[in-house]
Amino acid sequence: MKYDPARAAEPFPVDSQDVQGLADGLARLLTVEELDTDLYRGPRNPGGKGRVFGGQVVGQALRSAAASVDPDRVAHSLHAYFMRAGNEDYPIIFRVERDFDGGSFSTRRVIAMQKGQPILNMAASFQRHEEGLSHSDDMPEVPGPEELKSEAELALEQKDSLPEAFFNMVTRPRPIELRPVGPWSPGNPPKLDPVRHIWFRVRGNLGDDPLLHQAALAYASDMALLGTSMQPHGVSWVSPGLQSASLDHAVWFHGRVRMDEWLLYTTDSPWAGGGRGFNRGRLFTRDGRLVASTTQEGLIRVRKK
Repeated sequence: MKYDPARAAEPFPVDSQDVQGLADGLARLLTVEELDTDLYRGPRNPGGKGRVFGGQVVGQALRSAAASVDPDRVAHSLHAYFMRAGNEDYPIIFRVERDFDGGSFSTRRVIAMQKGQPILNMAASFQRHEEGLSHSDDMPEVPGPEELKSEAELALEQKDSLPEAFFNMVTRPRPIELRPVGPWSPGNPPKLDPVRHIWFRVRGNLGDDPLLHQAALAYASDMALLGTSMQPHGVSWVSPGLQSASLDHAVWFHGRVRMDEWLLYTTDSPWAGGGRGFNRGRLFTRDGRLVASTTQEGLIRVRKK
């Protein structure tokens, strides 16, 4: 089924078989409304409860910044700081500052706000296309996604070891499908090297707008990254006493990408300490192109009982 802009106004469907509805719901979530010059509003996630997912804020902030840039300039990097947890009960307001427009590059600053308080600051840079020197890393050799089970399938197999809220979150219909390479056992996490690989894609067709695919990549890049720094310590999101949150997040876009095709997200964590974990990520297409890189530092605090 092709992408339908009219359906993008609908919330994520309850029917897990309606994969195009999931894609359309993500497109709606990442589409911002212009309120005034350089002022935008990002929609709430239908049915969302509690804290707003950080990737949503980053994706909406990128769409807001791009709306003030000439269309021949494409985002090549963004750097965001999370200050306060967003609240799913309210939409998010984005104020854009046009810091610089040069011959090749444009720079924008974005402040995301709820109830008059900033929840995120982000800087983004855009570049007019040009040719230049080129090299990139090789993609790791790992099994393809067709050989792997999804997170939802793995969660069903491990239901007895998972908290109910986490199980419901992982198994509910979601627009991003994730298929881990290697062990996935958040209820009983083994100690592992701080390296992981996971395939992901948007379920359904996301259309042909390159900026929407960039925003969807920014959205999904906040998944499966911070957990890498937990692996050497045998803890996970559901471990008793663990407090976790993204502190900052950066994405570098190296080339055009389609988020409705499989991407390999390979991540590592060279350091953790002081209640923080530092993580790096690379995203590869099925044919081995490196299309984006990420970094993130997050809170991984274990509270003493």
